[in-house]
Amino acid sequence: MAAALLGSCLAAAARPGTDPAAPVAAQLDRARILRAAQADLGQAAHTITAFPAPRSSGGPHDFYSEGDYWWPDPAHPGGPYIQRDGLSNPDNFVAHRQALLRFAVQVPELVAAWKITGDKRYAGHAVAHLRAWFVDPATRLNPNLEYAQAVFGRSKGRGIGIIDTVHLVEVARAIEVLEAGHALPPAEGDRIKAWFTAYLDWLVHSRNGQQERDAKNNHGSCWLLQVAAFARLIGDEALLAYARERYKKVLLPTQLAADGSLPLELKRTKPYGYALFDLEALAALCEVLSTPGDDLWTYTTPDGRGIGIGKAMAWMVPYIRDKSQWPLPPDLMFDREWPMRQASLLFAGRALHRPDYLDLWRTLPADSSVDEVVRNFFIRQPVLWE
Repeated sequence: MAAALLGSCLAAAARPGTDPAAPVAAQLDRARILRAAQADLGQAAHTITAFPAPRSSGGPHDFYSEGDYWWPDPAHPGGPYIQRDGLSNPDNFVAHRQALLRFAVQVPELVAAWKITGDKRYAGHAVAHLRAWFVDPATRLNPNLEYAQAVFGRSKGRGIGIIDTVHLVEVARAIEVLEAGHALPPAEGDRIKAWFTAYLDWLVHSRNGQQERDAKNNHGSCWLLQVAAFARLIGDEALLAYARERYKKVLLPTQLAADGSLPLELKRTKPYGYALFDLEALAALCEVLSTPGDDLWTYTTPDGRGIGIGKAMAWMVPYIRDKSQWPLPPDLMFDREWPMRQASLLFAGRALHRPDYLDLWRTLPADSSVDEVVRNFFIRQPVLWE
């Protein structure tokens, strides 16, 4: 059943007649992919177990991170931290997040290189990373985020921290590509999928997971994207159906205004970056979940407002094309770093027959050396999505 579902999803992602970027992506990225993957071959797998977290309430296999926008209170030294929205505290613990990011960057790079060259070295090294993170008892990550985005003096871990694993969405895609190409040993694949099954169960049923599910902004979008991507990987058709309905009945009506804008993101201190980020998640949901019989790309709400992903793209694309026209103040931090080569442009360009979106996508930077950008740009290998 899982194999049949994967085949139908991959076929849906490669819609005949709507994928003019497919050969272009491989051609555009070939040198970039191979340069990165060649460097990755020299990098051993290091999971979170290599980076002790002194303030974590969990064990060595438990992911731990601290809320970005929380700082010591000058009025109460040593007391609970206070929030400064949009300003990241550089002294907070980020080693686990950085390890996860390296993993989530390197595995898709390696699998992309294997896909375009057939060189088994790349696939083998990707599998070694997957084994270390999801299988090996000495180094594996526990399948929960109970201790993510903790706040000193206030919380041992919060549902909001689940956004830290949105980067596993492209890892899941890379696993699908390895499986489809028979480059992942079946027994190994089963053990890796067992990890995602356990994590998906925690996402859906835990208190932290349910809190994140109900978040009204990009956090709710990224929770649903993870559920959708991981459910597709393990072949959970019931959860895929649930994700489609939640996208239609919850995300679209609450995330988008009648003009297609993203009001919950626009009121933040970094509205441009947050709008791009949420649109990336919404577009990825359409890409992951759409089927020939249920195309989320063309779906609009039946409430008279006709809200859909097409309207959201139409609202944001002019500001990607010409940021000087952005109607709000610049982002509090990292304003100059955006936009990147947004996957929303690629996905929507193909699905909505908008070659102008694809042309714009090709002109934008694909990589960044800025940690904040890497953390908020979670689909980096378009070759895997062809």
